[in-house]
Amino acid sequence: MTGYLFLAILLFSLTAFYVGRSAGNGFVTANGRNVHSRPIYHGAFAAIWVGVPTLILVLLWLLLEDSVIEQLLVASLPASLTDGASPAQISLIVSEIRNVASGRIFSEPSPEIVAAAERYASWGMIARWAMVVVALCAMALALFLARTRMAPQFRARQAFERTLTIMMVFSATAAILVTLGIVVSLTYESLLFFSMVPPTEFFFGLNWEPQIAIRDDQVAGTGAFGAVPVFTGTLLIASIALLVAVPLGLMSAIYLAEFADARVRGVIKPILEILAGVPTVVYGFFAVLTVAPAVRDAGSLFGIAISPNSALAAGAVMGIMILPFISSLSDDAIQAVPRAMRDGSLAMGATKGETITRVLLPAALPGIVGGILLAASRAIGETMIVVMAAGLTANLTANPLEGVTTVTVQIVTLLIGDTSFDNPKTLSAFALGLVLFVVTLCLNVLALRIVQKYRERYE
Repeated sequence: MTGYLFLAILLFSLTAFYVGRSAGNGFVTANGRNVHSRPIYHGAFAAIWVGVPTLILVLLWLLLEDSVIEQLLVASLPASLTDGASPAQISLIVSEIRNVASGRIFSEPSPEIVAAAERYASWGMIARWAMVVVALCAMALALFLARTRMAPQFRARQAFERTLTIMMVFSATAAILVTLGIVVSLTYESLLFFSMVPPTEFFFGLNWEPQIAIRDDQVAGTGAFGAVPVFTGTLLIASIALLVAVPLGLMSAIYLAEFADARVRGVIKPILEILAGVPTVVYGFFAVLTVAPAVRDAGSLFGIAISPNSALAAGAVMGIMILPFISSLSDDAIQAVPRAMRDGSLAMGATKGETITRVLLPAALPGIVGGILLAASRAIGETMIVVMAAGLTANLTANPLEGVTTVTVQIVTLLIGDTSFDNPKTLSAFALGLVLFVVTLCLNVLALRIVQKYRERYE
């Protein structure tokens, strides 16, 4: 039903656009040039005032609907189910009611649970139909109010642009608030972790074994949270990926920008960019089924023992995955260099190679650095290829022929399964995420400094 409601909002907004534009055309016909705004702005004003408020209303409704129904449901439960129950037990009761209401019945529910499930289903249906009715009424009212405001001297263009400005400010503010929320949540949970585990152990410890008991009935070790092996594994795989992707991507960009004719460029560049759309799980299968056995077979020919899960196999495939980022962005940066710089260099007697290395690449360095930075961030944040081809064991080594793990893989591993956010095992994932966030931020600042330096030189 929600999907149909979004479609109805779209159709109603289009209808409002045509109504507003028709009104604008009527003003032009009746008043000639004595009209402030063009008809298209009248239509855009009507469409945006019909669609945007209704869309916000529906999103807020969907956000609050479940919590309101749950509160009503808990208040309607008989005292025999809620007396003396902890919040966790009440949450389990609500989950059971939801399962029964959706038809997922694993055991015979009690009559109270069945009755509550029927109320839950009926309230949900009432809430959804009420949302539809309220949304349709809101759109009709908004269209009526927008139409009544329209007149030959109505400043529809200013009203439309002012609304767009408000939307852009709201979007920018929301993005900033989301970023602050991520930072605050990571910092808060990381501080809880460091209150249980000394920071010196986390940043300088050489043993990573976070498998500790999180329930009284579990049997596990005491846990070791030295994250140096995880950091070194991340840097090792990312370095291998960049060693593969940077030369290939940069050389392919130079070839496409300076040597390939239009027909060859029109074939090769789309093929390279297709690599960016391949799912990472496909790269993982390719790494574990093709590249890893090939690496082991090559090592056996020279008598070198290679682990079944090696950083070399994962890094090489990851380099292929991030190749389009460097190639495409570098190609665009080289193409953006003014033609006068090329012609001036060649006119001074420089060869084609000298022009590329001494003029084009330095001038295009901001775009090239941006592509490399994007590729590095993509490599550091990759998970699936590492899980399938490099393994899960934290191994402190610089040997690319052995198995290692990365920060992202450990975060996923720590947050899967029966988790409780009051023990070092789970909270260590937030500490790893905070370190990853800080490292990425430092890379961004460093790249920005490099870009500013060379822009001052070549602009």
